[in-house]
Amino acid sequence: MTTPRPRHIAHLHLHGLPDDDRYADVLDLLGGITPHVQAFPPDAVQLDLTSALRYFDRDPHDLVEMAKLRLMGLYGIESSAGLAGNRMLAAMAAAVSQPGHTTRIPHDQAATDAWLRPRPVTALPGVGRATATALGTYGLHTIGHVADLPAATLQRLLGAGPARLLAERARGRDPRPVTPQAPAARMTADLVLDRDCLDPAHHHRAVLGLAEELGRRLRTEAQVASRLMLTLRYADQSATTRTRALPEPTAHSPLLAVTALGILASLGLQRARVRGYALTADRLRPAADATHQLSLDPADTRARTVEAAADRARHRFGPDVVHPATLAPDLTGTRRRGR
Repeated sequence: MTTPRPRHIAHLHLHGLPDDDRYADVLDLLGGITPHVQAFPPDAVQLDLTSALRYFDRDPHDLVEMAKLRLMGLYGIESSAGLAGNRMLAAMAAAVSQPGHTTRIPHDQAATDAWLRPRPVTALPGVGRATATALGTYGLHTIGHVADLPAATLQRLLGAGPARLLAERARGRDPRPVTPQAPAARMTADLVLDRDCLDPAHHHRAVLGLAEELGRRLRTEAQVASRLMLTLRYADQSATTRTRALPEPTAHSPLLAVTALGILASLGLQRARVRGYALTADRLRPAADATHQLSLDPADTRARTVEAAADRARHRFGPDVVHPATLAPDLTGTRRRGR
């Protein structure tokens, strides 16, 4: 039986990249090095260099440096990079690299362990404050501590699913391939009213309803969003737009709603005469590529379970069969399916 070739994954973090057009140029440039390029807007990208080594007759580190030089020479974009045998390790290596530098993690397990084990457990993707605090209560502060813990003990602390995933990550394992994809798209839901609305409570409920709609559509299409943009149109035909990043890429309606309502509150509308609302989910990516922060909160688990059950009911009986009680219709308007 043949041994599979080791993979060579590079994660590039781009510094000073303010607009989508320059990001598209970056993807085109890197696509000339390898066709296996995965976008992580707005300022990161991953490359599987494995198939490009023979073509360019260079080692992986030289290819990464070539990519960084081309970015600087053609577009003036400085970058830092991580190079490793899988996507997770490459991203972690890039996170500790200074601008202009590349951190390389050798492929052998001993070298991976030597680099990974001393790092704080919060360096692993998906480990947030709550999980880190729970682990710290038992003296588990580093990745090495978690890797050495018996599986049954870790399951008692976190539950079977999160424990399994965390144990794999603590050992430096990540089987996900680099998946080429188009640059992130947008998804919009909007509501146009038949008459002006001055009631702040109605503004709140309208934006909440749009967040619920976007969440359903994102989950149906197996996508997550990294940013929300809220546009309000007024009776005098003017408009206001505000944008805010989400805490993590998500399609979970409550998280979308919290961010959308936060944008609404920041506008300080008072008694503005609003005629329409538009909520846009931006920087979309496949849900399979997103990392959800592990949570020890049973309320969060219940909310996601209820949401999944409601999605199944809507799929079977129609989109209006289940909705939050606070969204019983009382706004007169026309809801248009977003783009």
